[in-house]
Amino acid sequence: MQFVDEVVIYVKGGDGGRGCVAFRREKYIPKGGPCGGDGGRGGNVYLIGDESLNTLYHLRKPYRFVAERGRHGEGKKKTGRSGKDLYIKVPPGTLCFDSKSGELIGEVLNKDDKLLVARGGRGGRGNARFASPTNQAPEYAEEGEPGEEREIRLELKLLADVGLLGIPNAGKSTLLSRISAAHPKIADYPFTTLHPVVGVVEYRNRTFVVADLPGLIEGASEGAGLGLRFLRHVERCKILLHLVDLAQDPDKIVKDIEIIEKELVNYNEELLSRDRILVGTKIDYPIAKGNISLLYELAKAKNIEAVAISSHTKENLEFLMTTLYIKIWR
Repeated sequence: MQFVDEVVIYVKGGDGGRGCVAFRREKYIPKGGPCGGDGGRGGNVYLIGDESLNTLYHLRKPYRFVAERGRHGEGKKKTGRSGKDLYIKVPPGTLCFDSKSGELIGEVLNKDDKLLVARGGRGGRGNARFASPTNQAPEYAEEGEPGEEREIRLELKLLADVGLLGIPNAGKSTLLSRISAAHPKIADYPFTTLHPVVGVVEYRNRTFVVADLPGLIEGASEGAGLGLRFLRHVERCKILLHLVDLAQDPDKIVKDIEIIEKELVNYNEELLSRDRILVGTKIDYPIAKGNISLLYELAKAKNIEAVAISSHTKENLEFLMTTLYIKIWR
């Protein structure tokens, strides 16, 4: 399934039912009074959180979502049945905006969270409601109110315990494939991962969610490359694993780290103060062995933790998993 993290859809609450004009016509009651019932309320439209979803792809079609209208009122003061509410399933972490004004309507953060996005119309009153001493046989009733309608923009920010950061080809997808059942595309060229991949990691009878996020490039906070579409998902991660390829020149290692940090600060300064671990990858390469000490020096200067790993040989993966376990469940 294609990953889609932004869609615009049309939603409309159900119209209210029409009130009824009716009079009692019973034996021995020659002049029965008005007995028209009220129309039913139109159904509301809600967004509801569903943990089985991690994309908005299913909402690309149909584009229109309209709740059921209320039934019309009937004689004998019978109120029409209210329209059924319409529930649109979205993944947790979905924000809802009015597409015209840009106003934030609300967000769905957890399973079964509900957000009202279009209210159903009120049912019209039947003629029995309008009877009075001066008008004992009203011959009119109200039309039902139309349901609220609007275009809304849904924006997904993935909810994950751990987010994998790094420039393209830093080893994020390989790491995720080793610690979870996820199978991201892996290759030796940049931008293998073009959309977030989520994996569930089971460790010591606990589970946590890890998101492999598309690689950052310089200028991403200004929209370069995958840009803001990537940085949006970083905001919801509790812990950030900043991966850097150690199998390259020291100057390039320093520059790669600086690129990521600069883009995080430009997008949201708070992200740099998030719980972060600097992870040096590919230490199975001979050139990487000499750069491990540099990794720890850089981490010490930034006052963050560091670990050097090899996803291929699984060297130090157990230590990394234990560190994450303690941070998440402490």
